Amino acid sequence: MTATRTMAAVRLPGDSTVEHVTVDVPTPGPGQVLLRMRASSVCGSDIRAIYREHLGHGAEAYQGVVAGHEPCGDVVELGAGVSTVEVGQGVAVYHITGCGSCDECRTGYPIGCTAPTRAAYGWQRDGGHADFLLAEAVSCQPLPESLTHVDGALVTCGFGTAYEGLLRAGVSGRDRLLVTGLGPVGLAAAMLARHLGASTVVGLEPNAERADLARDLDLVDVVVTDPADLADAVGDATGGRGCEVSLDCSGNAQARVAALTSTAVRGRCVMVGEGGRIDFAVSELLIHKQVALHGSWVTSLGHMAELLDLLDRWGEHPERIVTHRFALADAGEAYAVAAAGASGKVVIAWD
Repeated sequence: MTATRTMAAVRLPGDSTVEHVTVDVPTPGPGQVLLRMRASSVCGSDIRAIYREHLGHGAEAYQGVVAGHEPCGDVVELGAGVSTVEVGQGVAVYHITGCGSCDECRTGYPIGCTAPTRAAYGWQRDGGHADFLLAEAVSCQPLPESLTHVDGALVTCGFGTAYEGLLRAGVSGRDRLLVTGLGPVGLAAAMLARHLGASTVVGLEPNAERADLARDLDLVDVVVTDPADLADAVGDATGGRGCEVSLDCSGNAQARVAALTSTAVRGRCVMVGEGGRIDFAVSELLIHKQVALHGSWVTSLGHMAELLDLLDRWGEHPERIVTHRFALADAGEAYAVAAAGASGKVVIAWD
């Protein structure tokens, strides 16, 4: 009898702690693949809704599984019927598996699936903070050779979320863009907006370290650290018109109102930052300005594949916004750094 293989893994019990465990290496079933993990980045939603305290209820809540919903690895074993990926191939994993048959799944947005079988890696099914990951083949997007595994991990959620928001607003060379919140998603939005043609990028970020990172990476034209200075900065950058597009990546109520306030007449405002509530003067900021206000949640399988292809063609690397890398054994330190809210992207990496 063959001995069961085991592997190191990490769970998040709450109370700002990390639990190191040993679990069995899974075996892929029909339609599944086994990945050797190479990179698994830490997402802000993991910090907010799992690491600090377990939020959510029922099927949407964290189920005590192996954490990490931004995985990228190499295929090492195929289950029956898998023909879309090959052993040895690098893949980035779309982090939601849906029922496959509802309207949202059929249009490539399993994030919106409401079936009881829907499961997120790292939330309701084992995620990427382990030496191996059992993934559905349909979740796996081939990683272009020019991209690193860290690049791929960042695309699975953060960069995908930023890209979807920019697509929702139709950002192009006609537009000046305001990004409120220059954490990892905001930095991603600024980077991608440059490639999509945004003529000017203004960023609002009160945290000095993150503001400096945005400047050092040359991702923004203007960085505002004091919200009281935003109106003048946007006015100077746009000749008093406001930004054609604003994108809130902070989830902060004041930043959301600032984004709306700074949006030009007939402009587009997109909100991707999670949580909280907002109160604003509807007539003044929305109706009379005829602003289009959008909510945008993660991305689709199709847009994730499109983004990987574009990054390859652009010669761009999301990895540029990574400021901290840790081994799996140091996951506690990785989460502590990410939770402090002053870093760029934090990644657990195997090489």
